[in-house]
Amino acid sequence: MSYLAAPLARLVEQFARLPGIGQKSAQRLAFCILNMPEKAAAEFTSSIIEAREKIRECKVCCNLTEQELCPVCRADGRDPTTLCVVEDARDVLAFERTREYRGLYHVLHGTISPMDGVGPEQLRIKQLLNRVADEDLNEIIMATNPTVEGEATAMYISKLLTPFGIKVTRLAYGIPVGGDLEYADEVTLRRSLEGRNLL
Repeated sequence: MSYLAAPLARLVEQFARLPGIGQKSAQRLAFCILNMPEKAAAEFTSSIIEAREKIRECKVCCNLTEQELCPVCRADGRDPTTLCVVEDARDVLAFERTREYRGLYHVLHGTISPMDGVGPEQLRIKQLLNRVADEDLNEIIMATNPTVEGEATAMYISKLLTPFGIKVTRLAYGIPVGGDLEYADEVTLRRSLEGRNLL
């Protein structure tokens, strides 16, 4: 038997559907919403609805935007010969925070994952191949996450790109700053050795 009122229980259930939110966190968020002033709760609700209605994919790179082109594709001074392929829009934000990468992006919106029923046709791979065929690129950086799915996706796309004769690179992975070697797994250590640089 639930001790929560039905509308509150439904709100908790909706929050619990979000990734990384357990039952206790979902309850905390639901009670936070209930304790908000009515105006703040209405703004919160309208922000969700507005984002769902207005956010769409950039027609060039598939990043999230409210206009036809995302801010990166609209920006002047980007290097149009370098394309960084990422899993989702959050990865674009991560790269942009570094202020180091000045090329363009292509957002796949996921990785190939047969266990989850995600195949190449669910990703923006076809759009990527169309861009490669139409644009004058020198390098494509595969920046998918170092997971089984990320590696498989990077390898799959790399094979598709072979006929284009464009240099395809992979992000270097290794020991994070502040990390201890004794806690690193064998794959990470191997990648660290392979990606080592001159001092």
